[in-house]
Amino acid sequence: MNEFTRQLQQAWENRSTLQAQWETEKTDCYRIFHGTNEGLSGTTLDRYGSLLILQTFHQSMTDDELTQVRTFSAETFPDLHLVYNDRSRDNSRIQDAHDEINELDSQPIEAYELGVKYRIQGRHQGQDPWLFLDLRAGRRYIKAHSKDKTVLNLFSYTCGIGIAAAVGGAKRVVNVDFAESSLAVGMENAKLNNLDQVEFIQSDVFPAIKQFANIPITVRRGKKLPKYPKHPPEQFDLVFLDPPRWAKSAFGNVDLIRDYQSLFKPSLLATKEGGQLICCNNVAQVDRDEWLESLTRCAIKAGRPLKKIDMLLPDMDFPSPDDNPPLKIAICQL
Repeated sequence: MNEFTRQLQQAWENRSTLQAQWETEKTDCYRIFHGTNEGLSGTTLDRYGSLLILQTFHQSMTDDELTQVRTFSAETFPDLHLVYNDRSRDNSRIQDAHDEINELDSQPIEAYELGVKYRIQGRHQGQDPWLFLDLRAGRRYIKAHSKDKTVLNLFSYTCGIGIAAAVGGAKRVVNVDFAESSLAVGMENAKLNNLDQVEFIQSDVFPAIKQFANIPITVRRGKKLPKYPKHPPEQFDLVFLDPPRWAKSAFGNVDLIRDYQSLFKPSLLATKEGGQLICCNNVAQVDRDEWLESLTRCAIKAGRPLKKIDMLLPDMDFPSPDDNPPLKIAICQL
């Protein structure tokens, strides 16, 4: 048996307990192989309903490696369709020699996580899958703690958090994202689950969250800000903050390494007293304890000290030998 095949089989065997949990929770979206900690860095194999999505980030698969994945997939998941997205060359997914044109690669499907339906597509105009699987623990928490609450989902992408909150009984859910295409998928997700309490705001997050927090939107001298949707100040029972590592706009810069506070402070002010602000940081080089300390200091400086912070770890299909995974989820209690 080839080494890579052995690694794939071992990874699947390591998930035997999880397999029973997924069946109980009605989940068919999960990570089968997490290469960074299971033998082949920069390679992942995920299941999304009837699809298997293989991704490479550092270098393309060799013909032999791809054959091994196809053989493993055919033997272990004979009814699922394998899609290979190579993202190793300048963030490209063009497949030259490995490309096999198949309409199933780009056909929208329905998949389940925690009993919630999500729209999934193996290949689409964007890069990332429409549901980030390492955030399942966050969606489980939100689903279990959102009943009768108002929820604000910032950098919502395809609104997985917001949909989980609505299914969990939230009375109102507001999703904010700049990408119209991502929100369109979120709207599809709402329709799939027959939800009518979900709202979608296409906007740069900075002006949206500052308006909710009742903070002035400042203009640099000589600069004219783009138009943005206007909203009255409002506080929410639950605020979920999951920014990208880096982004630049006319309203401000997102920088998870050097300046998480610029997003944390207005999000804090938009959270009700007694509510929860759930913050994510997915940058591996950010030290967890230092990050949490910076959140604590920022909250005190803003006049909204935190009562406590609880950490939420990703599920075990994202193994982390040192219990210090890149994705850090902090539940901040006000």
